[in-house]
Amino acid sequence: MSSNTFHKLRDEIENGIVAGEFVPGERLDEVQLASRFGVSRTPIREALMQLSAIGMVEIRPRRGAAVVDLGPQYVFEMFDVMAELEGMAGAHAARRHTSADRIALLDAHARCERACLQEDTDDYYYENEVFHHAIYEACHSGFLKDQCVLLHRRLRPYRRLQLRVRNRMKTSLREHGEIVAAILDGDAEKARHVLRDHIAVQGDRFGDLVANIKRMKRADRDA
Repeated sequence: MSSNTFHKLRDEIENGIVAGEFVPGERLDEVQLASRFGVSRTPIREALMQLSAIGMVEIRPRRGAAVVDLGPQYVFEMFDVMAELEGMAGAHAARRHTSADRIALLDAHARCERACLQEDTDDYYYENEVFHHAIYEACHSGFLKDQCVLLHRRLRPYRRLQLRVRNRMKTSLREHGEIVAAILDGDAEKARHVLRDHIAVQGDRFGDLVANIKRMKRADRDA
């Protein structure tokens, strides 16, 4: 199984959890999932392990995997912390980035732009991951990078869903441009501010995310 195919499989299970197709506490049977997606149990097991690592699934000894209920408030709190961490990473990157970091950041931004022009939200999401990881590398703080990567992974399904909100992908790309400019100009406070606002899910944006999740739930019920 290619990495691209595996990502789609994992994303499908993630979407099912976020949309409520798999309810909190429900056991995720490897055999049933393998039959549903037409794959062997091995990639299903790996997908469940990855979802366990980001807190969406609990692996229970001798009982298998079960869905964890994070709840909207907990998700909101994770975004709030992520915004502060990314703001800090951006400020450090503005002060510490090297010529190699500059090249990596510009390349990642260009790849996001291509995905946006193709209007492919899933492709944009994965290029967006590369973009943010370029910032983590450019901050040259191993501990901060590790914390950003960890929380980024935990918020993966929700960040991906955000991009399906109308015009969010184009807005995200515009914000990327502001982030790149601030970092490469060496403006630490501007980089902190624009990255924090880029990640924070408050007010209308949080409402949009919750509404998008509810639409997914209705679509699953009507299917």
